[in-house]
Amino acid sequence: MNLFSSLSLYFSYPFVRYAFLVGVLIALSSALLGVTLVLKRFSFIGDGLSHVAFGAIAIASVLKISNSMLVVMPVTVLAAILLLRTGKRAKLHGDAAIAMISVGALALGYLLMNLFSTSSNLSGDVCSTLFGSTSILTLSLPEVWLCVALSLLSVGVFVFFYHKIFSVTFDEDFAAATGTRASAYNLLIAVIIAVIIVLAMNLVGSLLISALVIFPALSAMRLLKSFRGVTILSACLSVVCAVLGLLLAILAGTPVGSTIVAVDIAAFAVCCGIGFLRSRG
Repeated sequence: MNLFSSLSLYFSYPFVRYAFLVGVLIALSSALLGVTLVLKRFSFIGDGLSHVAFGAIAIASVLKISNSMLVVMPVTVLAAILLLRTGKRAKLHGDAAIAMISVGALALGYLLMNLFSTSSNLSGDVCSTLFGSTSILTLSLPEVWLCVALSLLSVGVFVFFYHKIFSVTFDEDFAAATGTRASAYNLLIAVIIAVIIVLAMNLVGSLLISALVIFPALSAMRLLKSFRGVTILSACLSVVCAVLGLLLAILAGTPVGSTIVAVDIAAFAVCCGIGFLRSRG
């Protein structure tokens, strides 16, 4: 009874309801593109783009831009386009480019924040940005509506272009040969990924975004084989893990981002166990 009364008390606060609404939508949109990223072997692009976003936040802070989204979103979208469109054609291949951008953006962002920041709690600001410790619980109402709109837009675009994204994911050359504008859909995937990464920073922080994108997809792949089935199961697992993680974080007072990722890891372990038992049977 104490548990239910505690939850009832917490949900009486608007910021908790906002956090759950935004968290569920971000988890859903992250999982949908996670399957595509894993199959295209771009699993760590989330890590690279999140560090680019961190660097953009540092630039916005130095320039004293109150709405950092005006800087973070365009910079992250541009980085995603460069990474996914150059890909195999570049002299610097995808994994090396992601590693270079990831480390470089993180280092420069932290350097800028140290050199020009006027905050009295720099370490706290950096920790919150990197690990998303409380940011999901401090969203203003305009930020909530922006997250909701962009998340729903990302989900809608994925559903509407599902068949094209499917064909580009599995065989880009064949898709191009059959008349599909593969480069255009790669560009679309890049933009959606960048939007999701910027939104997910509020939920799990810069350093943990890859887990939010990858773990649900890998968990679903342990149980199902079809692209549609894996995508649907991945989305369901991601939403359930986000809700459980938020509940545990609120009740236990643990960091939100780390708790959600821990639940994702537990779900992955359970799915691996089920997959192993099915293969033995």
